[in-house]
Amino acid sequence: MTKLQQDDTTNDDHPTTPSPVPETGLPRDEAIVARMGGRKGFVYSAIPVVVFVTANLLLPLAMTISVAVLTGAGLMVFRLVRGERWTSAAGSLVGVAIAAGIVALTGSAKNYFAVGIWANFAGFLIALGSVLARRPVTGLIWNFVHGRKYRWRSDRTVLRAHTVATLAAAGVLGARFGVQQWLYIADNTNALGVARVGMGTPLSAVVALVILWAFRRSTKQLAPKKTKTGEGVGDTGQKPAE
Repeated sequence: MTKLQQDDTTNDDHPTTPSPVPETGLPRDEAIVARMGGRKGFVYSAIPVVVFVTANLLLPLAMTISVAVLTGAGLMVFRLVRGERWTSAAGSLVGVAIAAGIVALTGSAKNYFAVGIWANFAGFLIALGSVLARRPVTGLIWNFVHGRKYRWRSDRTVLRAHTVATLAAAGVLGARFGVQQWLYIADNTNALGVARVGMGTPLSAVVALVILWAFRRSTKQLAPKKTKTGEGVGDTGQKPAE
């Protein structure tokens, strides 16, 4: 068997798919989506908020800030001990530290939620804008994970799937902003905490399922297809697709 024949056999037996992520065993694109709605993510995001709101009811603001930062640090250490990457574990502390710093500077407990509220608004604008530009952001992410070699926007089925997924993300981000900004203006810190937890990972899990559907549909539609030379569709030697 010639080397060319061996290469063609290899390509047929192993379709172009992302390499699995060691921690999960899932393909890289599915692992990215899984992390959006995992149970651990729910716990890691909920604990600092619950601690902050509870401490704010019982303690002076300065002590509330200290308890929040210590909680973030404790979560970071816990995640490091469990073998998580430094960059992932540090997120438990960095987010809390930034929010607590804003509270310390402004002297208002409700500002603990300000960064998250406006981050939701920014995400909503990006997601909606990408759909209006016919470049839904979930499709850009899928194509990036797959080496930017598929002209995915030329496939109506794939473009439609990512439009639906990106609109789902935009809807959740917009809803979070609308509800939490209303509570922020009403100066209801406790309700803000409830809204942050209730509209956090549970809604992210729903969006993750929609995005996972779009990713799998895109992979099924494009990645397994081959040209006569054994290359993936869109892998034409031209400038990478958007």
